[in-house]
Amino acid sequence: MSRWPRLLPRHQRLAAFWCLAGLGIALPWLLGDQGWFGFHPSRECRVLHISDGDTLRASCRGETVRIRLYCIDAPELDQRPWGEASRDHLRRLTPPTVRVVEHDRDRYGRLIGELFDGDTSLNLALVAAGWAAVYPQYCQAPRYYAAEREARRAGLGIWSEEGDWQRPWVHRRR
Repeated sequence: MSRWPRLLPRHQRLAAFWCLAGLGIALPWLLGDQGWFGFHPSRECRVLHISDGDTLRASCRGETVRIRLYCIDAPELDQRPWGEASRDHLRRLTPPTVRVVEHDRDRYGRLIGELFDGDTSLNLALVAAGWAAVYPQYCQAPRYYAAEREARRAGLGIWSEEGDWQRPWVHRRR
């Protein structure tokens, strides 16, 4: 004989089923863009080297990690002069120590993270200043799209001239 009748009477099994089914349906919305109920692990890191406008190396709890900035794609260094200008802008924005909110790992093993100086997202600041584009393949955060629209409207950074070169993912495919 099954253990279920002893654990839960029949009328309670149906209620348990519907609770679990509802949780399964709601879980994707609860996780959303912000992780578990808006929580992503974060840690303080010392910036060691900024290699381009969306990649850096940092020391976090004694471990050296490569960090790819979440939600953005900055011009490649060979996209002159925009790649170097984007990297230099990130260098000016970034303090020696940042808080890194971890989102994921990419196929190269880099940590995908959002950098913060206090409450200011440096990723978002790069987009708002026009020195990075929103990476639509990996970003669903509306605040990034709004910042990019405003930077484009104002003709800031990479948006100061017309052309398709602003989108690094297009450049890399060529």
